[in-house]
Amino acid sequence: MATTKDRSSSTAAELRRHAEERLQAKPDGVHSPRIKVEMQRLDHELKVHQIELEMQNAELHGTQDELELSRDRYAELYDYAPVGYFTFDVYGVIREVNLTGARLLGGEKRHLINKPFISFIADADGRAIFSNHLQLVMQRQVMLRCEIGLTGKDGALIQGQLQSVAVAIENKAGCILTSIVDGTVRKQLEAELKKAHDNLEVIIGERTGELVRANEQLTEEIDERKKSEASLQDAYAEIKQLKDRLQAENIYLQQEASQVNNFGDIIGQSNAISYVFFRVEQVAPMDATVLLLGETGTGKGVIARTIHSHSARKDRPMITVNCTSLPANLSESELFGREKGAFTGAHARQMGRFELADGGTIFLDEIGEMPLELQSKLLRVIQDGEFERLGSPRTIKVNVRIIAASNRNLEEEIRNGRFREDLFYRLNVFPITIPPLRQRTEDIPLLVNHFIAKFNKKMGKRIDAVSKETMAALQGYHWPGNVRELENVVERAVITSQGNALQVVDRFDTFRKQGDIQGQEIKALADLEHDHILQVLQKTGWRIEGKNGAATLLGLNASTLRARMRKFGILRQ
Repeated sequence: MATTKDRSSSTAAELRRHAEERLQAKPDGVHSPRIKVEMQRLDHELKVHQIELEMQNAELHGTQDELELSRDRYAELYDYAPVGYFTFDVYGVIREVNLTGARLLGGEKRHLINKPFISFIADADGRAIFSNHLQLVMQRQVMLRCEIGLTGKDGALIQGQLQSVAVAIENKAGCILTSIVDGTVRKQLEAELKKAHDNLEVIIGERTGELVRANEQLTEEIDERKKSEASLQDAYAEIKQLKDRLQAENIYLQQEASQVNNFGDIIGQSNAISYVFFRVEQVAPMDATVLLLGETGTGKGVIARTIHSHSARKDRPMITVNCTSLPANLSESELFGREKGAFTGAHARQMGRFELADGGTIFLDEIGEMPLELQSKLLRVIQDGEFERLGSPRTIKVNVRIIAASNRNLEEEIRNGRFREDLFYRLNVFPITIPPLRQRTEDIPLLVNHFIAKFNKKMGKRIDAVSKETMAALQGYHWPGNVRELENVVERAVITSQGNALQVVDRFDTFRKQGDIQGQEIKALADLEHDHILQVLQKTGWRIEGKNGAATLLGLNASTLRARMRKFGILRQ
């Protein structure tokens, strides 16, 4: 196309030159017909050539546009190819690079141009491989491959394959090493790329199917888990409901058991012992002083512990003082403490029982045995809550609840001058009389079974039966030692019994029946409770519930009071 253009231009110039020479050869205004014809012919030729030149020019513009479009397409394919393309000179310097190659090395195209490619190779072995690869490609003029490691963005190691071919470029010294200008190689790479793309599509499809199936399975598992959790929550709620119900039932049964069979460690269900339970329930929550009266062995210590354990002081100690065992010369220091040197032999300061019981309860067992000279100091503690240690002028204040017990008739002791009357009145705030065992013989089977279980566990025995004859003998005995004596008898019987039946070998001196006396005393206790409840009801105007109702004053639940009213036949008058 360049030759045709030159020839056309030369012809037009020659024609134009001949025409100008002829015109100059004739004077102005002299034109022969022949000259006119020649000029017309030349003008026509010039117009034809002009049209031809315009057509050729349009063709050249079209070709140029096609070349530019092709170049743009090539540049787009080159830049956005999924593999990195690099063009090196014979020294391994980067002359051209596409976008993918620039991204691999973590830089921009303009920053990578004219940089040695070897500077991006990760290790010395790789740099030696690249140098040898470069020389072989230049020598053999064929496509060669090598494996190298590159340092990418943020120092990441990139393992890749470099395949290169050498081509000659005009107007430049030496040769240029490039990854692709060869059409066969390009087609081969495109085919490989398409194959890899197809394989990738297959893998993606398979993986997508696996993920879809896994997602469906996971969704089913989540649904099952939600159902299981909901079922578990329902089970938890049901368990909690049952637990709350069992706790409520347990509390109720404990209350019933304590009312029917025992109160704390007190065993029994007779009317006589039930009235003791009633009195204990009334006074236990209060801080009132309690006086326990009853024969030896009736369980006054057990009652005292029960009162303390049901009081607001249950988390503090209950200190027990057996007044019969206190040495006469040391009783004061034992109760109220002493200072070092207070008397001969007092080598150190000692806290008394009242100090130890501060905030809790002190149980003065067998108070009737306390010496008169000590009773006055005890009276002061009860009245004012203060005393002095022996040998010290400093007053000590304590907050102690007092429970006293005696098997003596303290009123008789007062008449005989052995007990202070004012102390008795201070102690007798809330008296509780504990009936002897002969007055509650119906409790003996419960007590016997209780003691059998206790000593079975202690001795490793398995006694679980008591004959009617044995039980009748135990119930017929008058028990001067009361519950303590019964416990000792059962313990001996457990030791000596053979087999699983209790055999009592004790020969009781007397089998007196105490039915009449017992019935009279029980009736007297029942009458006392009847009269007491009736008196409180009359005082409150027969109001049972509320702040000032009879149930509150008696320390009972309203339902318990109504039950006792029905028991005694108490009706509003």
